[in-house]
Amino acid sequence: MIEVHRLWKQFGRLEALQGLSFAVPEGSAFALIGANGAGKTTTIKVLMNILEPSRGHTRVLGVDSRRLTPQELSQIGYVSENQDMPARLTVAEYLDYLRPFYPEWDRRLEGEMRRQLRLPPERRLSDLSHGMRMKMCLVCALAYRPRLLVLDEPFSGLDPLVREEFMEELLKQAGGTTILISSHELSEIDGVATHVAFLDEGRLLFEESMAELSGRFRAVRVTLDSLASGDGRSERLPESWLNVQARGSVVSFVETRFSEPELGERVREALGPVRAIDAEPMGLRAIFITLAKWKREGAAGESRGALAQSV
Repeated sequence: MIEVHRLWKQFGRLEALQGLSFAVPEGSAFALIGANGAGKTTTIKVLMNILEPSRGHTRVLGVDSRRLTPQELSQIGYVSENQDMPARLTVAEYLDYLRPFYPEWDRRLEGEMRRQLRLPPERRLSDLSHGMRMKMCLVCALAYRPRLLVLDEPFSGLDPLVREEFMEELLKQAGGTTILISSHELSEIDGVATHVAFLDEGRLLFEESMAELSGRFRAVRVTLDSLASGDGRSERLPESWLNVQARGSVVSFVETRFSEPELGERVREALGPVRAIDAEPMGLRAIFITLAKWKREGAAGESRGALAQSV
């Protein structure tokens, strides 16, 4: 559905994208995550042919994104936080204007979504709140039942109620549609995304399915045997342990290569005798925060040897 191959984008001396490669499978909900400035919006603008790549290439619906025609664009729904709409038109007038451009436009679906999202047909677009404008963008993007739905920071600036209404309508109406979504509101996409790509300063740190990502991350809490000596403890901790913290007889960390049969053995090899080991699944937001801290500290910013000796 989408292919990105060694994509670079420069703005003067700034390298906004640095060699990105990933693929969005058909039927998936693919999330681009990362801090502000990571390159999410730039990537989407290249895919939508709003920006040209400096190097590399991208394909959307099997076509080079620089050569998208009205035929392909009529199969792509696009929603962005700063999307332009003609301020002088009313909701009804704007929908009337858009319909002829999309042969597959479904008026029944349009009306259903407009009523569900409480968009007054007589209201001028200039008088809509930010939340109402985003609802309007969603109606316009889904009414022609696109094969691909591209959402660029759709939750930015929305209050919790509007955000929930937006997500409910999206999940209700976008079944079977391939979705590419960029956002730093990770709690909203945690239950939606089937695949995730983590961008950092224009680079791709990783890309994998949510099932794989959720399967290998665990928040681990270890209670040491306070009566045991420290002789059995390793001088170094496993490289897959991030954000290691020790408080008294309790050690907590994030395991990034979780395997239930192996966890106990690895903990005892590193820390010596223990009284209890608890491993809890992590949501996307918690995983992102863990990786962002690890990246900020320079990947090896923690002195693992010192940590091993301190517990």
